[in-house]
Amino acid sequence: MFEVWAPAATTVEVEIGGVRHPMHAAGGGWWRAEVADADHGTDYAFRLDGGQPYPDPRSRRQPYGIFGPSRVYDHARFTWSDHGWRGRDLRGSIIYELHVGTFTPEGTFEAAVGKIPHLVELGVDFVELMPVAPVPGRYNWGYDGVDLWAVTENYGGPDGLKVFVDACHAAGLGVILDVVYNHLGPSGNFLHQFGPYFHESLGSFWGQAVNLDGPGSDEVRRYFIENALQWLRDYHVDGLRLDAVHALHDKRAVHLLEELAVEVDRLAVSLGRPLTLIAESDLNDPRLVTPREAGGMGLDAAWNDDVHHALHAALSGERHGYYCDFGSLAVLAKTLTHGYLHDGTYSTFRGRSHGRPARHVPGYRFVCALQNHDQIGNRAEGDRLPAELLRVGAGLLLTSPFTPMLFMGEEWGASTPFLFFTDHEEPELAATEAERRRREFIGFGYDDWAEKAPDPQDEETFRRSKLDWSEPMREDHRSLLTWYRDLIALRKALPELADPRLTEVRVDYDEQDRWLVVHRGGLRVAANLGRDPVTVPLTPARVLLASDERIGRSGDGLAMPGRSLAIVRPA
Repeated sequence: MFEVWAPAATTVEVEIGGVRHPMHAAGGGWWRAEVADADHGTDYAFRLDGGQPYPDPRSRRQPYGIFGPSRVYDHARFTWSDHGWRGRDLRGSIIYELHVGTFTPEGTFEAAVGKIPHLVELGVDFVELMPVAPVPGRYNWGYDGVDLWAVTENYGGPDGLKVFVDACHAAGLGVILDVVYNHLGPSGNFLHQFGPYFHESLGSFWGQAVNLDGPGSDEVRRYFIENALQWLRDYHVDGLRLDAVHALHDKRAVHLLEELAVEVDRLAVSLGRPLTLIAESDLNDPRLVTPREAGGMGLDAAWNDDVHHALHAALSGERHGYYCDFGSLAVLAKTLTHGYLHDGTYSTFRGRSHGRPARHVPGYRFVCALQNHDQIGNRAEGDRLPAELLRVGAGLLLTSPFTPMLFMGEEWGASTPFLFFTDHEEPELAATEAERRRREFIGFGYDDWAEKAPDPQDEETFRRSKLDWSEPMREDHRSLLTWYRDLIALRKALPELADPRLTEVRVDYDEQDRWLVVHRGGLRVAANLGRDPVTVPLTPARVLLASDERIGRSGDGLAMPGRSLAIVRPA
């Protein structure tokens, strides 16, 4: 059965092997047709009112790329081995974010399977994949995706994703998939031709806003909700990361996110395993993760950039762009104890008050990172934090009350950058991508983007972003990897370090000497963020884990060299 929603069309045909088969109107703007012998593997396209052929808006497979026909794909033909999988709970977990195309030299799901033992030994619980929908060309971050129901052939197509998820489950790892519902890519987006999928006037820097509340929006909302359910049900994915939900324009009484949360909860009950929804949001609004029965939208967690900004600025000294209100230890202390810095306070970068208090929210509902694809890739040169800063930053993140997220290669201090890269096929898009990217970051402190950033269309930009898997074998990288493994193991061994209650976290600090002590139950996390040695006033304590062997007792305190961290238990 072929079906498509095209409410404004007068006639619709499905074309197979050059033969056009008329479809009949089935009500509500839907068209359907039965075609004999059309089965798994059949290529097809739709023609509206005798026009050019377009791929299926709900195409499960695009073997020839975003401009080619769709292919019938039968989910039931894949043989799963994860029948005993009961899912992963976000509480107490650690997430590892990766981009399939640059995670390995081959850049495929199959090659990523070979790295699963590394992730298991590291101790993470979830793998979060950056978007895998079809994109223009051979490589892309994934946020230019179209044909949102399909999986890019660049990585191995739909079966490739299923093999990866199946292998992760066999190893005890959950899988979170990054999905983009606030816009579609600028290339190969044919949804306009089928129906009112977009607002005529609303939008963002990335493109037209999706029509979630205007005429015809009932079916548009179903398009995205059913897409989400497909990943969780048919691909056995354990959770979704929802890109930039602040760019979802929805004035309905029941927001799309709340409707989605209800549907996902229902599916979780049916499947017998937990399903997780994580929002990326710039709003600093805890109502996203407040349960529906308490008046919230009922999502499970949200990315928290304030924690990243506080850590990054305190460690690096950077104060440009959105870091302008961050950097002090007072700000770091507030984010570690309140979740947000801007919880109704004035944001200099925005020029207005921002956010809402969130200290009542369990810390595990905030996904926090020292590095992620945005905070590395949105730098002109895609540069990462140096190892000496990673040691201290990872110590603070992995002992925090939040859900920690690592970015691929962070755990060994990867020297490879993560740059912005595209492979647009249309000459105009290819020629203007670098300038568009530069304009996106004017005012963010990256105004020199054009002078520093490599051409995103240059294949070498993509290749430079691939991880170098020989690095973990080298001593300078291996010692950092050991530190990350030890931190994760300690977090899982000591309940105090995963306690999500923000109200139970206390921070002492000295702004001038650049040290702070985080109180986590009966434990203390002492950090020296400065370059010079300091003595941190701590009662006699047993050191459980230290980043530097020179850390030790000194009179009434703990002697700490520059850029060091220790987890101690007072006597």
